[in-house]
Amino acid sequence: MKSLIVAGAIMLTIGTACFADGLYWVVGNRATNRCEIVTSNPIVIGDIWFEDGPYESLNKAKLARSTIKVCPKVDPAADR
Repeated sequence: MKSLIVAGAIMLTIGTACFADGLYWVVGNRATNRCEIVTSNPIVIGDIWFEDGPYESLNKAKLARSTIKVCPKVDPAADR
C-alpha cells in the first residue's frame, strides 16, 4: 500500500511539472525600459522591477501587457 502511495505522489509531482511548460510571464525590465514576455518564472531582482502571470497563452500575456499602466507602449512589430 505504501508503494502505491509513493508511486502516486511521484506521478503527481511529474505531472505538475509538465503542466508548467507553456506558461508566460510579463516582466518589467528596468535596463531596457520595456515590459517583456518571458517563458520562465522570473525572479524579481536586479533590473526586473515587477512580474505578472503566469498566463496560459502568448495572446493572454500580450493582452495583459497592454493593460499594465507602468509598461511603456511597445511597437507590435517588436514582438517575437
